[in-house]
Amino acid sequence: MLSKQLHEAINAQINAELWSAYLYLAMSLDAENKGYKGVANWFYVQFQEEQDHARIFMNYLNSVDAKVTLQPIAEVPAKWDTVLDMFKQTLEHEKKVTSLINNLAYIANEDHDFSSINRLVWFIDEQVEEEESARDMITAMEAVEGNKYGMYMLDKELAARTYTQASPLASSAE
Repeated sequence: MLSKQLHEAINAQINAELWSAYLYLAMSLDAENKGYKGVANWFYVQFQEEQDHARIFMNYLNSVDAKVTLQPIAEVPAKWDTVLDMFKQTLEHEKKVTSLINNLAYIANEDHDFSSINRLVWFIDEQVEEEESARDMITAMEAVEGNKYGMYMLDKELAARTYTQASPLASSAE
């Protein structure tokens, strides 16, 4: 049984994951508006991943007979000066999400809630990947900064990114 504190924190995390999805959708739309269809695709894949993350938490709460309580999603920014700015904000945002996931793990550890700890290990590993991916994109964007052909080629490369359903969902009956 989940503690009240962990239950509330996971519900808050569901909201944070949905906010993240909304943020990446806004970035996708802004990138497309700027003419960067590949960058838009990269952020759209992020949008889909964040929805998966929220669903994994919802499934977990349901599996332990805890109520999912959806809250309103706060407004997200809608415009960025540059694509590089989008990726810099992405890294900062992912660092914040990492701290939220770490806090969930801390609460679960304090509660000696081993099933929750087990579920959270996947998210801890995922956050390492999310931060690395954002750092890699910043490096790539800085490498082509001011080079229109380089940006064109990078944008074409990002258009090839595909969505892969998160493993905790792919292995379930959903």
